[in-house]
Amino acid sequence: MLDDKGFDLWANNYDKSVGICEDSDQYPFAGYKGVLNGIYSRVREKAAGAVLDIGCGTGTLTARLYNDGYTIYGIDFSPKMIEIAKVKMPGAELYHYDFSKGLPQALTCIKFDFILCSYAIHHLSNDQKIAFIHELWEHLEEDGEILIGDVAFDTQSNLTNCKIQSGPSWDDDEIYIVYSDLVKSIPFGKIEFNSISHCAGIVTISK
Repeated sequence: MLDDKGFDLWANNYDKSVGICEDSDQYPFAGYKGVLNGIYSRVREKAAGAVLDIGCGTGTLTARLYNDGYTIYGIDFSPKMIEIAKVKMPGAELYHYDFSKGLPQALTCIKFDFILCSYAIHHLSNDQKIAFIHELWEHLEEDGEILIGDVAFDTQSNLTNCKIQSGPSWDDDEIYIVYSDLVKSIPFGKIEFNSISHCAGIVTISK
């Protein structure tokens, strides 16, 4: 797994490298554009509001929403990626922070219409994911939604098949969502899973 320095080194070429993998339909980024477009379209179904992007990276997703008039907050543990995102979104509130520790203090009194997390939550263990989702739930407006797009699978058998097919390219340090397991640990709201590719999907948790 990359640390923050690794992500800093990757930052300038991140969007390009993801595109190469996505276009070839390979794990881990097969369906990447579909995931981001699906999240974007879901947010755009509602009027402009406050959006928090967990692991905002270079702002690939949220820059579109920023230009559409949404109020953007973002967290990322790579200072270089935050720097690139800030150029795209000069009026956004962006924080260099490790979200494995929860939310930064500056955001704890804010409620959001949407909380997004794309290709980031796999850095948390399954128990950490559940605890973090519980924390995020408390920061949603009454009709808010959490949208998680990532390498994700409907069932454990689908994850296992992908791991076998991916061979040595599989990253054992990353812990991916298995929807059939996750749904058992989310006792609130409405939760659904939309599969985008053989190794990616969007989890939506709605109030």
